Amino acid sequence: MEENSTLRMTPLIQEHKELGAKLAPFGGWLMPIQYSGILQEHLWTRKNAGLFDICHMGEFIVQADLSKCNFSSLFTIDLEHMPQGCCRYGFMLNQRGGIIDDLVVYRIGQSQWMVVTNAATTDKDHAHMRAILKGEFKLENVSAVLGKLDLQGKVSAKVLVSLIGEEILKLDYYTFDYFTVLGEKIIVSRTGYTGELGYELYMPNQRIVELWHKILEDKSVLPIGLGARDTLRLEMGYGLYGQDMCEETTPLEARAEHFICWDKEFIGKSALLEQKEKADYRKLVCFIADSRRSPRHNYRIFYQHQDIGQVTSGSFAPSLNFGIGMGYVEKEIAAGDQISLVDNSLLINAKIVAKPFYKFGSAKTKEIRNVYSG
Repeated sequence: MEENSTLRMTPLIQEHKELGAKLAPFGGWLMPIQYSGILQEHLWTRKNAGLFDICHMGEFIVQADLSKCNFSSLFTIDLEHMPQGCCRYGFMLNQRGGIIDDLVVYRIGQSQWMVVTNAATTDKDHAHMRAILKGEFKLENVSAVLGKLDLQGKVSAKVLVSLIGEEILKLDYYTFDYFTVLGEKIIVSRTGYTGELGYELYMPNQRIVELWHKILEDKSVLPIGLGARDTLRLEMGYGLYGQDMCEETTPLEARAEHFICWDKEFIGKSALLEQKEKADYRKLVCFIADSRRSPRHNYRIFYQHQDIGQVTSGSFAPSLNFGIGMGYVEKEIAAGDQISLVDNSLLINAKIVAKPFYKFGSAKTKEIRNVYSG
């Protein structure tokens, strides 16, 4: 385990300590894992709204005319036809098609972009972009000065209406705009990692503590740690970089082909096309346990008494009341197939299912008022 003295800390570290948060290392940072408890925080976010400190994430501002540099080749998604005010989830790959990072790209202007990366990969991503980019561009790492809060849950829009105004309701899923918050013009996007209606607020670090306290004045909002963030994302079948995907994993293996634009050139495309043609690669599967018992990372997956893979993520699902998980298998299996999850003498019976596990999330809803009014 990393020593606390070597860990980076967000501007909100003192607030977490005062709230009695359990702190632990995550991606090179000392982060709040839980406050009142993972189960309680998870269910609160599903029913109300939770506030997450995500200041550890990486952010880059890029000036890049796609006709004058190769910025688009860094990502699997279609940047050319992305409208301004939209953001898209996708991958940055190596030449072998392995996932350097999964990230979100924002189109701020015709030739201006923001790239939001995982915390643990920020330095690696920066070095990769620097090494690959050619032509006319400007790349600025603003991770150290730009803070980020995620407000997630069915009443998150109602909370922001009181803070920003009803103009926040115009945001569709995976769009963003500039709004005035505490006298500061900031980006607010309607995205998230929980499956619920939610927003990400990008505020300069020197104002992030003030924004944190302002949002928590609303009694429908509680601070939520990374423990509940993990169970919330797993219930939706969302992958976690460094656990469910890495540089040895391709988007095809992760069953994420819908985040690949085959009509453009990008780094790793040739390797993916070759893998796709051979069709002999391992695949990510989702499964539910036949009890509350929780499969864990690195448990082996058995099918018809044969070891076919391993678990990458697993947990008790608070919204569903049984164990769930994901993992990679070398053998073709289908929804409904029975498997066993094994760790030494421990065995959990499970069944392959389609994702998401939790099917009642409010993230993509269009009638936002109906969501938070019940």
